[in-house]
Amino acid sequence: MSTRTFLTSKVPAVFLLFWIVKLLTTGMGEAGADFLGTVSIPLAAVIGIGGFFVVLWLQLRADRYHPVRYWLTVLSVALFGTMIADGPHVVLGTPYAVDSGIYLLLLCGLLAWWRRTEGTLSVHSITTARRERFYWGAVLLTFGLGTAVGDATAIEAGIGFAWSIVLFGVLILVPLGLWRAGVNPTATFWAAYVLTRPLGASVADWLGKSHSAGGLGWGDGVVTGLGLVLFTALVTYLAVTHRDVEEPQHADQAATSEHTSEETPSVNATAGRPELP
Repeated sequence: MSTRTFLTSKVPAVFLLFWIVKLLTTGMGEAGADFLGTVSIPLAAVIGIGGFFVVLWLQLRADRYHPVRYWLTVLSVALFGTMIADGPHVVLGTPYAVDSGIYLLLLCGLLAWWRRTEGTLSVHSITTARRERFYWGAVLLTFGLGTAVGDATAIEAGIGFAWSIVLFGVLILVPLGLWRAGVNPTATFWAAYVLTRPLGASVADWLGKSHSAGGLGWGDGVVTGLGLVLFTALVTYLAVTHRDVEEPQHADQAATSEHTSEETPSVNATAGRPELP
């Protein structure tokens, strides 16, 4: 079955600013979903669900990467991912720990399907429409998994938002350290990608929730608004400077190196532009 191909990768280069903007989207997804839920459930559904399908459709039909379109898609996935993670708990009463296990199984299943179909999970290889569909499916599940895990630790386990920040702040250093030690960069990337969600959401909850709930009491609306200001500034910077646009040769080198590393884990796959995992 044929699939569209693109001249360059449809995702940005992975460096420090990538992770900063990603953390912002996770925080805004958590605070924004909670804020919209208090304003109007129908409005939350329109923005969270309708907005998700609209921006994802625009992203998938495009032929090249653009930071505004890409990061708006990630932000919409953050909102939608919060809803699909909270939905089973609110409607069915399932514990967040159970939801976390279900999302983990779904994510592992999708990644295995992607790996078997395409031969690589490298984010540098998103140069066909089919790989991009796999990519966004995996991104959506990471948000659902990360949301459920964050709520399981902060709420069900009772450690609170502040200690959740400490916990996930330490945990996210693990894949970074493993990547530095030469462990498969694709594996460490997806591990870090999952952990950004509970870390960013814990920060947003700590800032926005009331003192009685263990937060600073800023309010979810204020946290969402501040996040949007920072998000807009950083994405505008990327759109103007093009710093996160991968050069084709760098993408090819990195994808080839990561594919080799998947076959032989002892290879230190750091070819091309220096990156975080």
